Amino acid sequence: MLTVNAITATSATEPLVRGTVERRDLGPRDVLIEIRYAGICHSDIHTVRGEWGEVPYPLTVGHEIVGVVTEVGGQVSKHAVGDRAGVGCMVNSCRECANCQAGQEQYCTTGNIGTYADVDRDGTVTQGGYSTHVVVDEDFVLRVPESIPYEKAAPLLCAGITTYSPLSHWNAGPGRKVAVVGMGGLGHMAVKFAVAMGAEVTVLSQTLGKKDDGLAFGAADYQATRDAATFEALANRFDLIINTVSAPIDVEAYLGLLRLDGTLVSVGAPPEPLPVQVFALFGNRRSFAGSSIGSIAETQEMLDFCAERGIAPEVEVIDAGQVNEAYERVLSSDVRYRFVIDVDSLR
Repeated sequence: MLTVNAITATSATEPLVRGTVERRDLGPRDVLIEIRYAGICHSDIHTVRGEWGEVPYPLTVGHEIVGVVTEVGGQVSKHAVGDRAGVGCMVNSCRECANCQAGQEQYCTTGNIGTYADVDRDGTVTQGGYSTHVVVDEDFVLRVPESIPYEKAAPLLCAGITTYSPLSHWNAGPGRKVAVVGMGGLGHMAVKFAVAMGAEVTVLSQTLGKKDDGLAFGAADYQATRDAATFEALANRFDLIINTVSAPIDVEAYLGLLRLDGTLVSVGAPPEPLPVQVFALFGNRRSFAGSSIGSIAETQEMLDFCAERGIAPEVEVIDAGQVNEAYERVLSSDVRYRFVIDVDSLR
């Protein structure tokens, strides 16, 4: 076992503290990654604060991980020492169910193994990327293109793929009108991706406070959802709406913005249920759907797409001592647009 420095949650109410986690010895197909940067995702906060269920404290979270391969197992063929590498929201799956066999391991029917707060193949609790090193099966390690700086690559492993996947699946592209609900860590990436795919993009945010940013990222329009007139003006407008917020929304109001056969996709995950009246779906044959990250192959596709198109998140780099402050700022929407921890500050 390898003991490494980490940032650890000890309970749902106490601040995160410096500690250590244990990494398993390398198996024949394992890769040891020295972590350089780790992004802070709203999911980390939900988990640490016990909002998504029971938590196996002490816990180290973080599933936006980038670094350098420093050691590989004897049977590893996909990665080599010195490679730039990334790890996202999952570190294994059953490999045998129909979804895994179809290359959609994020929808593993027995449940993929999450990067943290899950039970790993050796029976231990998985620990995330707010740490100096991680050991991962080579099949769940991504290749990070040279043209993407480490600190900007990290948020792509969750915020990036979480928004890229539904945009790709529901065919965002030329001739399609796409709305993005929320302009946070996920939302600003959804805007950049949808624009790069050729769609006409509208941002729907509570206020116009980030309008200049949205337009600079390529959005054609930016509307405030606190204004009831917005929903009247945009009725029956969009082919696809990506909801990125992790708080309750009026689902029926947003469904009313969809044109014939339009789809509202939620990728944000509020702790509360999102109720919907079925009659709201009948008009225009609308759909209300969910989407969960992407497969390893699609995540690699997304990274390569970013490298080819020069797409990257907007980040604010912090050191390990600023994580608790960063959590509070995320909750108050005081970040543009993703905090990333410089893990060197943990060494």
